[in-house]
Amino acid sequence: MCEFESLTPDLQCILYGEKELNEMLDRLGREITEYYRDRVKNRKLILVGVLKGSFIFMADLIRRIDLPCQVLFLRASSYGSSTVSSGNVAVEPLPEQDQLKGADVLLVEDILDSGRTLEKLAGLFIETGAASVKICTMLDKPARRVANITTDFCGFEVEDQFIVGYGLDYNEIYRNLPYIAILKPEIYS
Repeated sequence: MCEFESLTPDLQCILYGEKELNEMLDRLGREITEYYRDRVKNRKLILVGVLKGSFIFMADLIRRIDLPCQVLFLRASSYGSSTVSSGNVAVEPLPEQDQLKGADVLLVEDILDSGRTLEKLAGLFIETGAASVKICTMLDKPARRVANITTDFCGFEVEDQFIVGYGLDYNEIYRNLPYIAILKPEIYS
């Protein structure tokens, strides 16, 4: 019997199970540690998680990064209650300038979709004096990209489907699934 039986009728299929997610997290942890290993000798590393979608991914990822680092969270969204980006990105709270000044910032996001949110955040952090801004996403959906931005550390590239689980939601539901799945179109249409 599935632990999440009440949610499974809404799912088309599971894309990535717990084993694949753990392997991806191990790989990203190694890549990030290797990339920042020499940099953090002179500067601080700050991981900035974009709420709400990144909270599970970031919690599991940070435990695989073998470097001293700080953590910040903020809310940023261009979707509101829609399934399509509005193009207007709302950010709150904005980190104080002295928090990021001279730091290496790693933006941690659940999915890179249109790219509008991450493009705005990266620009804001550079403006506030961050030494560098890199992006780590659990998922990359290039078919939906409208902003000129890419991910520096990517878990999986996915096709243009509505994906839930492992922090990703539809109307605040499905975040608690321990895997990533495709939601049936009739649920969100």
